[in-house]
Amino acid sequence: MHRIRHSDERGKANFGWLDSKHSFSFGQYLDPNFMGFGPLRVINEDRVAPGAGFGTHGHADMEILSVVLDGALEHKDSMGESAIIRPGDIQRMTAGTGVRHSEYNASKTDPVHFLQIWIVPEREGLPPSYEQQAFVEAERQNTLRLVGSRDGRDGSVTIHRDVDLYSSVLDQGESVTHLTRPNRGVWIQVTHGALSANGSKLETGDGFAVTNQPKITLEADQDAQFLLFDMALT
Repeated sequence: MHRIRHSDERGKANFGWLDSKHSFSFGQYLDPNFMGFGPLRVINEDRVAPGAGFGTHGHADMEILSVVLDGALEHKDSMGESAIIRPGDIQRMTAGTGVRHSEYNASKTDPVHFLQIWIVPEREGLPPSYEQQAFVEAERQNTLRLVGSRDGRDGSVTIHRDVDLYSSVLDQGESVTHLTRPNRGVWIQVTHGALSANGSKLETGDGFAVTNQPKITLEADQDAQFLLFDMALT
């Protein structure tokens, strides 16, 4: 089974300083057909104006990933962590028993464009923690680079759920193939360009849900970038 979540069908919220598109139900946007996919609960594509951002607010019992596509995002939290997140970085924050944080555009002149991703953790009450890793483009070029996993293998950030997260930068005409195990699902989020996934055409902002297929072949119809989530569905 496969299903395309077209970019222009996503939920939308625009507050002037924030232009956000929601792949799944979020905030005031509700779509019973898109409440999440397995443990993947939120994929928001956010554009934040220069100098603006999300003031200090709280989270609990969620794995929160931030992936910057363009610009720079400034993070501060109640654990004492302070960091700038840039393209190629993967930031993971385990909210667990409770954490407060802020996210601001680090630039006073240029917008920041990023994905905020929420994954339901394997259990509630985890101790809050923070991790950030950089993956240069050469590591992701024309391959599937593991950037997040349950066991933190191969230098990936640790996600407290049975989820493998891959990042890829594909040149036009190049392809990669991902083999899947039984009882798992795959979500592909295209962040740039256009590609084909098992023959289905995907463009920037599109999502692609796949279950019960032994392999997925992705070919770049033009230069493309994407994330691939491979996860246990239960």
